[in-house]
Amino acid sequence: MIKNFAEVLQKAKDQETKKVAVAVAQDKPVLEAIRDAKEQGIADAILVGEKSQIEAIAAEIGMDLSNFEIVDEKDSVKAALKAVELVSSGKADMLMKGLIDTANFLRAVLNKEVGLRTGKLMSHVGVFQLNNFDRLLFLTDAAFNMYPELKDKVDIVKNAVTVAQAVGVEKPKVAPICAVEVVNPSMQATVDASILSKMNDRGQIKGCFIDGPLALDNALSEEAAAHKGVTGPVAGRADILLMPNIEAGNIMYKTLTYTTECKSGALLVGTSAPVVLTSRNDSHETKMYSIALAALVATQLKKK
Repeated sequence: MIKNFAEVLQKAKDQETKKVAVAVAQDKPVLEAIRDAKEQGIADAILVGEKSQIEAIAAEIGMDLSNFEIVDEKDSVKAALKAVELVSSGKADMLMKGLIDTANFLRAVLNKEVGLRTGKLMSHVGVFQLNNFDRLLFLTDAAFNMYPELKDKVDIVKNAVTVAQAVGVEKPKVAPICAVEVVNPSMQATVDASILSKMNDRGQIKGCFIDGPLALDNALSEEAAAHKGVTGPVAGRADILLMPNIEAGNIMYKTLTYTTECKSGALLVGTSAPVVLTSRNDSHETKMYSIALAALVATQLKKK
């Protein structure tokens, strides 16, 4: 099982090289990530955006553009649509957001003619390498679905399982995170957690173990779980943390990002091809890890 991003990068290098289409590519951290991904043999790229600006940034960061195809498009909305079209037509395997606001980027992703719709729910998956854990943690959904109902959580789990399996976690352990580890009819998240667990028991959600509700300590710490008498296949060994809503997910995501010495990557799944959707504040290293994750997920989707 892959336990860190060094192994994620190696797995991405070992597979057939994937190609990423970058929407509005004239962004320094994005181009630094693309440069590094190319140099490490993780992914090739098609850069869609204003060519003169791309060339200026490339010169600044020592990036050899002769290795890349550039599609010159000054209009950011048209550039995003073109990048999406490259993916939906099969000329690229995955999509990456550049210097464009998220709303216009997602409009292109959802475009009825060239977009990446599948009819499934889209969701965001963050992947974290933390010093205190012997495994990667998958966090969902911290950025896209605000207040998911039970049916939404089923799809969110399935999307996260796809990412975890792509990384090499054959049967990930999913913890529906709640404030408590018992079912309380007044707390909808605990009710949803118990139903998800039963659906998993009956084979309605495959490819993973789901057990909950679990409070965060009982999901991550075997010692805490044992102290509280919480048992099961997930207790203290969770791979995927299913957060109850966007507030909890976003707070958790940013707490890990800003208070720990973590490494992370993130992407949007539930689309016909993975979408690298990182924050403007993310480092080029985080963006490169996200490209590597997307390359693995692109391979995983072709197996389905």
